[in-house]
Amino acid sequence: MPLPTETAPQPVSFGQAFAYWLKLGFISFGGPAGQIAIMHEELVERRRWISEKRFLHALNYCMVLPGPEAQQLAIYIGWLMHRTRGGIAAGVLFVLPSLFILVGLSWVYMAYGHVPAIAGVFYGIKPAVTALVVHAAYRVGSRALKNAWLWGIAVAAFVAIFALQLPFPLIVLAAGCIGYVGGRLAPAQFSGSGGHGKAGASYGPALIDDDTPTPVHALFTWRRFGQVLAVCLGLWLAAMGTLTALYGWDAVLTQMGWFFTKAALLTFGGAYAVLPYVFQGAVEHYQWLSAPQMMDGLALGETTPGPLIMVVSFVGFVGGWGKALFGPEALLLSGAVAASVVTFFTFLPSFMFILLGGPFIESTHGNLKFTAPLTGITAAVVGVIVNLAVFFAYHVLWPQGLSGHIEWASALIGLGAALALFRFKRGVIPVVLVAGLAGLAWTYLQQALA
Repeated sequence: MPLPTETAPQPVSFGQAFAYWLKLGFISFGGPAGQIAIMHEELVERRRWISEKRFLHALNYCMVLPGPEAQQLAIYIGWLMHRTRGGIAAGVLFVLPSLFILVGLSWVYMAYGHVPAIAGVFYGIKPAVTALVVHAAYRVGSRALKNAWLWGIAVAAFVAIFALQLPFPLIVLAAGCIGYVGGRLAPAQFSGSGGHGKAGASYGPALIDDDTPTPVHALFTWRRFGQVLAVCLGLWLAAMGTLTALYGWDAVLTQMGWFFTKAALLTFGGAYAVLPYVFQGAVEHYQWLSAPQMMDGLALGETTPGPLIMVVSFVGFVGGWGKALFGPEALLLSGAVAASVVTFFTFLPSFMFILLGGPFIESTHGNLKFTAPLTGITAAVVGVIVNLAVFFAYHVLWPQGLSGHIEWASALIGLGAALALFRFKRGVIPVVLVAGLAGLAWTYLQQALA
């Protein structure tokens, strides 16, 4: 950890921030927990662009929003530092490199995924992805669940979504209410940071410090609120209207835009919470791709930079390719256009939520009345991540259902990945690469014995 210093850093230009956000777009591996850790280390500890408390206050707001919290946090900090253009630059650059990489990998997958070598690699990666989700639950939980109250909320959230199958918005609302009441009855238990970083750590004065006044552009005004809302809704209406006019309401691209708008607005808790909803809609309802393809897409999402929810770009690509939107001779174009449409509709609400709600949130930092509900919601998200880990483990280990046989090779690869993550603290990329090689070796061994 850097030693605290008494000297505040020099002001940061938009160009310097732009260069950092571009770099972050290429190095943001590890899912939301890893990406938030990268931003914390760089922006709070090393560069000191924002203080610990302001960073965590912004994060708690992003955690309660539907959508990818790591990208929303980048938008928030970019906006706080350099107005609207800073937020747009941070949010777009967080996603754009991942989109280009995923389009390329999705093409390889669709064109050559039937090749035994590539199929074997994905066989090994899937259990590793399950181990990564378990590890993410551990990382977030170890930071967020600081007392019995928060542990109780996490356990209750898991039971509610796993056993009772309650909708996540209802769980979020209940956790927020518990946090609000808990903040009044036991304020010390609900004044936590929300689970990322080391609450209370000091790294020296920051550009945006605990007591730094809110910048003028971040103050709430109804005029600005109306302008942002009008622009965001106008962009959505223009895009959806264009798709409807060109292809019709029932066309694949139009339905993708509508479905992923709902996914962006109606699901909470970040990528790990939204994926079951996407699975249900894209696989079971619209049948844009199969369940094994969805798992393969998650593997690609885990091994590329950017938000884990970028797996929706893979969903769009596979759906566009499979439906041959522009004819059998233009499958790559079909996939790339569908992936771009899905990405646009998935991430547009994130910019709206931050640019609309940021001024209000800036007026509440340090106010327990507002932070306690967010702390409760953060604890509930831990339970939802655990539920997703169970969901993936089931589909990886029992691909034919519980009545079928267990995939012992997958189980061993998953245990090895978990050991590497938990015991030996290995990074995401080495773990996934070794798991892929193990799956490849197992595939060739089966062929040799057949």
